[in-house]
Amino acid sequence: MSKVVKFHEIGGPQVLRFEDEEVGDPGPGQVRIRHEAVGLNFADTYFRSGIYPVPLPSGIGNEASGVVQALGEGVSDIKVGDRVTYTGFTNTLGAYSAERLLDANLLISLPEAISCETAAAMTMRGLSAAYLMRRIYPFQSGETILLHAAAGGVGLIVSQWAKLLGLTVIGTVSTEEKAEIARAHGCDHIINYSHEDVAVRVREITNGVGVSVVFDSVGKATFMSSLDSLKRRGLMVCVGTASGKIPPFDPAILARKGSVYLTRPGLADYIADPQEKQELVDELFGHVSAGRIRIEINQRYALEDAVQAHQDLEGRKTTGSSIFVL
Repeated sequence: MSKVVKFHEIGGPQVLRFEDEEVGDPGPGQVRIRHEAVGLNFADTYFRSGIYPVPLPSGIGNEASGVVQALGEGVSDIKVGDRVTYTGFTNTLGAYSAERLLDANLLISLPEAISCETAAAMTMRGLSAAYLMRRIYPFQSGETILLHAAAGGVGLIVSQWAKLLGLTVIGTVSTEEKAEIARAHGCDHIINYSHEDVAVRVREITNGVGVSVVFDSVGKATFMSSLDSLKRRGLMVCVGTASGKIPPFDPAILARKGSVYLTRPGLADYIADPQEKQELVDELFGHVSAGRIRIEINQRYALEDAVQAHQDLEGRKTTGSSIFVL
């Protein structure tokens, strides 16, 4: 039997249940993994609350790392005892568990320099940062970006990666504590959105020009100020809706704001091709292994404390990455 967190109805953190579940033997093309660490991501709350609908009851979590325990028929590229990590979307749902079965082709081998805890804290966030920095826009050294939730798990990685590319980073935070963390990870300018007008400050910092790209994981509360922060023909990247869904709007507003562009990307579409996925993995793991990008694990929880973990996450009490440790 394995311990697992599931939800039988959609709702708040309280719908999460800590249960026993039989794992069984891996089928053809599968492996059985014993998790050492599981990632806690804001996307997990979208499944739990029904924003991303799935059949119920359902497991939860899309990212974890651990050790391969058994192989199914036809698995040849992985062996028992290998350290692996993974992330995805519905094809990896159920990571909040001590052990599980998973298709072997979803696994990523871990280099010795990266621990399972670090992997669980960075696979989804790191690959998200990788495609945002390397696939979304042709960044040139000297350009300026606006990064919402700059002290969050993805934000801290994006800030560091941006500095490697020679970019100027304007980060938004809600507290002075988070401001200090963001500065320590590469933010050149900090805007505290709890008492500052983001768009006004961006224009001041950029001498009225605006930024090339906005990475907005907040959604409803920041959508208009993000558009107002862009330079002419800049790019707005919606990467999350922590404050709620963006209301319907007339696309003509994009023209009025300076012929700006808008995209709502998803990680799954940037790691669907095995070759592209491996390219992003290699670049990410290379930066982390060499120390050019630091992964900050600032919250650790037991799996049975999933309700508290979700409360902390949605209450914006976390910074950096959060994981469950088994």
